[in-house]
Amino acid sequence: MNKRVVVVGLLAVVATVLVGVWMRRAGPADEDIVTNVAVHTTPIIRTSLRQYVTAYGYVEAAPARGDASAAGAIVSPQATGVLTAILTTEGQAVRQGALLFRLDSRMADVAVQKAQRDVTFADQVVQRQRQLLPNDGTSLRALQEAEQRLNEARSALSSAQTARAYLDITAPSSGTVIGLAARVGQSVDVSTVLARLVDLTRLVIAADVPSGEAVQLKAGQRVLIGMDSSARAGEVSVVGREIDARTGTYRVQASVPAGSGLAPGQFTDLRIVTREQRNALVVPDASVVTKPGEGQWIMVVEGEQATRRPVTVGIHDGGMVEVLGEGLHEGLVVVTTEAYSLPEKTRVHLVRR
Repeated sequence: MNKRVVVVGLLAVVATVLVGVWMRRAGPADEDIVTNVAVHTTPIIRTSLRQYVTAYGYVEAAPARGDASAAGAIVSPQATGVLTAILTTEGQAVRQGALLFRLDSRMADVAVQKAQRDVTFADQVVQRQRQLLPNDGTSLRALQEAEQRLNEARSALSSAQTARAYLDITAPSSGTVIGLAARVGQSVDVSTVLARLVDLTRLVIAADVPSGEAVQLKAGQRVLIGMDSSARAGEVSVVGREIDARTGTYRVQASVPAGSGLAPGQFTDLRIVTREQRNALVVPDASVVTKPGEGQWIMVVEGEQATRRPVTVGIHDGGMVEVLGEGLHEGLVVVTTEAYSLPEKTRVHLVRR
């Protein structure tokens, strides 16, 4: 019985000692940091961020606006006939008035020649009548009738020449030939589209923007065309006033800079800059933790300790986000991808790359 009491007493003493050692090592939970987490970090940087409305559309010729004529034109015949000559090529730059196509003119040429002969003959009759009139060799009425026939012959010649001119199809404006769809021997009429002309220095992108986003847009806003680092810069030229009832969108046009390399009909994306924040304090999106009911924060690393720091976020742009909060400054080190899983305060060590 005495031996049992001794054994129990020894066990109690050992347990007391172990508990004391553990408590001395652990210490109070609110004083020491017992975790040690490997984390990736990055410094807060100061840069400019932009807020965008993103849209998608097609490149097309600029429409007529104000004193500027349309940058595109359709080339069609002004008469019915058979195409006998194509005097241009796809991609050729032409000047206004350049001869592009020719229709069969044989019958028209015959009509012009006949009308020219009629004018010549009528003119000779008039000259003869004028010579005879002073000597009473003819009457004033005969001279007047001859002059009337000459005028009619000249009018017929003008009509024949106009009809002949319609068979030569010229460029209605200067531009580059695109969409050439003509073939020699083809029968055409005034509804036939033989080609299109576009001034490639005056292009726009037409895009449909949801009505909820279109309210942020106005003419003159900067536009970045394309998503890569070589994005071209243009600006909003037109924000439509009529909503498309089927899609709930507004039509927006953005100018394309000359020499952009974009072609009519090309599909592209564009980002319309609706807001720009210069000299913002910025961190990667992954550095900001958001939890319902708890707000937003970042984990600031000082020495070997990471501590939660409340923030308010601003503009998001390209995987980066503006952060605002007390004590934030450029160069302050924050946790990136592991921030979401960390407690309010913890010991950390950096991942070596």
